[in-house]
Amino acid sequence: MSNFARVIRLALRHRLTVVASVLCSVGVAILWAGNIAAIMPLVDGVMREKTIPDLCREEIAKEEQRLDRLAEMAEFYNQHIADVGVDKERERELRRKLADINYDREQTPYMVMFCKFVLDNLGDSLPITPFGTLVLICIGLAVSTALKSGIRIAGLFFMARLGHITSFELRKDFYRRTLGLDMGTFSKSSTGDMMNRFTTDIGAIAFGTNILFGMAILEPMKMIACLIGAAFISWQLLLLTALFAPLAAFTIHWLAKSLKRANRKALQELSSLYERLEETFSSMKVIKAFTMESRERSRFHQASKQYYHRSMKIAFYDSLVSPVTETIGVGVIMLVVMAGGYLVLNQQTHLFGLRVSDAPLSHGMLTTFYCMLLGVIDPFRRLSGVFNHLQRAAAASDRVYEMLDRQPQVIDPPVPDKLPNKLGRINFRNTSFAYKPEEPVLDSIDLQVDPGQTIAIVGPNGCGKSTLMNLIARFYDPTQGAVTIDGVDLRNMRVRELRDRIGVVTQETVLFDDTVANNIRYGSAGATQEQIEQAAKQAHAHKFVTEKLADGYNTQCGSGGKRLSGGQRQRLALARAILRDPEILILDEATSQIDVESERLIHDVLEQFVRKRTTFMITHRPTTLELADRIVVMDHGRIVDVGSFDELSDRCKLFRSLAHLEYRESA
Repeated sequence: MSNFARVIRLALRHRLTVVASVLCSVGVAILWAGNIAAIMPLVDGVMREKTIPDLCREEIAKEEQRLDRLAEMAEFYNQHIADVGVDKERERELRRKLADINYDREQTPYMVMFCKFVLDNLGDSLPITPFGTLVLICIGLAVSTALKSGIRIAGLFFMARLGHITSFELRKDFYRRTLGLDMGTFSKSSTGDMMNRFTTDIGAIAFGTNILFGMAILEPMKMIACLIGAAFISWQLLLLTALFAPLAAFTIHWLAKSLKRANRKALQELSSLYERLEETFSSMKVIKAFTMESRERSRFHQASKQYYHRSMKIAFYDSLVSPVTETIGVGVIMLVVMAGGYLVLNQQTHLFGLRVSDAPLSHGMLTTFYCMLLGVIDPFRRLSGVFNHLQRAAAASDRVYEMLDRQPQVIDPPVPDKLPNKLGRINFRNTSFAYKPEEPVLDSIDLQVDPGQTIAIVGPNGCGKSTLMNLIARFYDPTQGAVTIDGVDLRNMRVRELRDRIGVVTQETVLFDDTVANNIRYGSAGATQEQIEQAAKQAHAHKFVTEKLADGYNTQCGSGGKRLSGGQRQRLALARAILRDPEILILDEATSQIDVESERLIHDVLEQFVRKRTTFMITHRPTTLELADRIVVMDHGRIVDVGSFDELSDRCKLFRSLAHLEYRESA
């Protein structure tokens, strides 16, 4: 529950709402017990044709009779003590009994004190007939119930506010911390799992918070109010019932642990279900092309079945809570009914030699005592139903805070070095990197790039080209060696300042569900409409935006830019980089989805745009390679050759193969 305790501390920041919620619970609890207490004047009074003052006077008369009997007994024992003579043992026994009698004479039952208060302060205003008393009790119950309902409504509002505002702050913090994590974290966590934590888990936490500050406070308050009412009648008899409390506590503790464990596993399996759905929806074209619908149905069936079995296990434990606690509660009530019945029917004050009341109990008092215990059991039964929700919230808190507590591997140094006004030479010095220690991706890379140079990087798939570029933008830090600018290690620079001066265009073009203009403006918040259009013209996007899109630059791109073709998305991404006007430009297969005509036009754009800025291009297209000052050939995480297009064409067989030069020559 430690992580859920952190959620509670988050909710407790809203002190006024918490206090209002607790006060509402206290008010409802008092009125709950007060309504039950109305049974006593009904049974002992109205049903015996007596009024409330009659009952009070009768109770006071009983007390006076009790005191008279005790006085007679005290006089009797005093006389026997004087006559006992030298029998010291007998004298000690008589003195002990006399002390008990004198103690009883000094004790005034709570009920008698209450009756005196009623007669002294309310006697003249109370009804003088049994029917009038009945009407007064009914009116009091109606008013009390209406007031309780009003307070309950206010309490529900404050409880809901706590749950919603806690989830709002938790989602905001989760989103903020997620954005601050490094790329390595996202490569280890699936989108489905992240979405499940962000939605289902935080939703469970919100509901658990609502329950905690709602029923988990209200129902115990109602129990406490009824226990106080029962203690007012006979605290000794109430103490007898408490002997069975450890059994109920042990049962609830065992069920709570089982529920939390089952809920944690269920949430993990729900994440797998989300992952399966996310993978299916994003791969629908491939699934249909290869007619693999039946296979995907089978995989989804297995994942759903696992979650179903886990949910049924939770349902089993949850179904045990209420019946088990109710059975224990009824068993306790039955024992108390028999004990109380013995006391009332025989007008006794002792049970098994132990005093359980200061005076014999009336039928009304015992009935009210039973009802108070029933008033405890009903909230206890309701309370047992919230354990599953609280344990689910606790399990969800563990999963959410697992992400919130995760520290990014790429962090700013305590005292960052200031970047120069003009970025200089970039050096890869004996640079190595591995996503997993046993699987190196880059191995001892040494490369020097002067300011303003255009470097093309070619190599087979998986040779580490994109990973090398990721080190420049500090998406990852090297596991060995260093990447420097003007001799300063990138790890000593502030990440935001570095990335502000870098532009990236990737093969997997990313557009947001926003307008075309805002997608181009992304990363250049202060850009004007004129600057946006100029960048689009340079990327040869202006024509299709104004002629083919219904709303021009105000056209919504859709989620992931899916309302546009691949070539259109690529040109908008290039326009976004042009508008940013970065000092370092990284093009990762940026022209891979552009048609031949657009490639020729963009070739001219890049030829102008890469001038006077350091540019890295991952490409195998000969026309793009010709823009490079140097070409770096990579294989298996190492640099195997560096040179110009002509030099590599003559001496590097791998380069000739990658650039399809042999095919072009044979054609």
